[in-house]
Amino acid sequence: MIRYLTGGVLIRVNRQTQELEPGLAMSWKVSKDGRQISFRLRSGISFSDGTPFSAQDVAYTIQQLMDPSLHSPTGDAFRSGAGSVETKVISASQISIRFPASVAGLDRLFDQVAILSEHSPKKEMAVLGPFMVVEYKPGSSILLKRNPNYWKTDEQGRRLPYLDSIQLDIQPNRDVEMLRFKRGELDLINSLDSEYFDKLAATSPQLVHDAGPSLDSEQLWFNQVAKSPIPDYKKNWFRSADFRRAISEAINRDDLSRVVFHGHAQPAVGPFSPANKFWFNSKLKPLAYSPDAALKELQAEGFRMENGTLKDKDGNEVVFSIITNSGNKIRERMAVLIQDDLQKIGIHVNVVTLDFPSLIERMTQTFDYEAIVLGLTNVDLDPDGEMNVWLSSSENHQWNPQQKVPETAWEAEIDRLMRAQASSSDAKKRKEAFDRVQEIVVEQQPFIFLINKNSLSAVSTNVRGAAPVILSPQTFWNAEWLTVSGK
Repeated sequence: MIRYLTGGVLIRVNRQTQELEPGLAMSWKVSKDGRQISFRLRSGISFSDGTPFSAQDVAYTIQQLMDPSLHSPTGDAFRSGAGSVETKVISASQISIRFPASVAGLDRLFDQVAILSEHSPKKEMAVLGPFMVVEYKPGSSILLKRNPNYWKTDEQGRRLPYLDSIQLDIQPNRDVEMLRFKRGELDLINSLDSEYFDKLAATSPQLVHDAGPSLDSEQLWFNQVAKSPIPDYKKNWFRSADFRRAISEAINRDDLSRVVFHGHAQPAVGPFSPANKFWFNSKLKPLAYSPDAALKELQAEGFRMENGTLKDKDGNEVVFSIITNSGNKIRERMAVLIQDDLQKIGIHVNVVTLDFPSLIERMTQTFDYEAIVLGLTNVDLDPDGEMNVWLSSSENHQWNPQQKVPETAWEAEIDRLMRAQASSSDAKKRKEAFDRVQEIVVEQQPFIFLINKNSLSAVSTNVRGAAPVILSPQTFWNAEWLTVSGK
């Protein structure tokens, strides 16, 4: 969200039309082989601190983006082949960038690349977007103020954005969030839980917006990191595709949708939501809820039921903990329902809630966890936007990140397919490759995808110009055009 509001990009994906539109680049051209993109930049633009913007800044940004030592998740989407990326600054307003292999959907990827300043005294603070960060209170809020040098103007020549400032509150408690919204202390709730949506809709239907099925997912996954501090016998469970598939079959997704989301969700199938019309593999169907089938599958793997408790072949009781972020009632309820479902096949689940920083530390640094329920926010329709999830070397390959080489044959196959689709300019071939990725994910269940929730939001009647969409950021994708009465 911060990057979207502050970062100037060469090309923007319009969140409403889902089409490309010019940003800092007036025009661009992708070569036929998909390896090179050339930009003609706008002139007379300055960063928020007054430093002039030029092609040199684009070259510097690409250098940082593709530096392997920086491990940029955004840069992963551009890594379609071995070799270095070459930038050629033709003039202050012209630059070409050549990649070692074809990058599919190359122009769309630049929607995620905020241009950095090479020469600003404080590089991290100089921005080209409509707003700039002026204050950060950890755990509380982030204050943005309008960028006085932002390049866009309206039809009357008035410089955008209209708003002088935006405050993003870090609010871990949904009850407090809703109370503050009703009091008029908040103008937008970008993502609204279904329970609060229904409550607000009952009294103030003009304030709520349902944009339909979103691209986002909620999922469960098991820790497969070899060096994680969990018992080896549990690692053996978690690394078994049969175990993961059985767990998936034992979870009642219809109940999750009905009980937790009040019907504002649908059972998830795989990496992409059916809302992604082109890329979703329509042959895939959600796993049918069947505790009997799940138990039979586990028994075929040597597990056995004793006095209502499932044990593995060595007599270890099947017990594990699911952690999720405290204060998120949706995930807490999902975890409890999963706990109930798995108890039916003799598996005892402990539900543990942690503050978000502690959860992230366990997930990304100490690997001290057994299973996690969290969600993925998709910011792009194209699978290239998830290279940082599916490549085994990526930091966001959550169940087993940063592998030097793929530890399983199926992960190696996903790596190959993701790079193949990323290096092809043939839409049909790309679709075939990513369809297979989706099939492998359903077969292997590294992520047990649970739910695709609807895109629900709330907008105060004081806000003018809001048009919530399914792509992130849902309510303020057009923030530079928003106005608020009385403020």
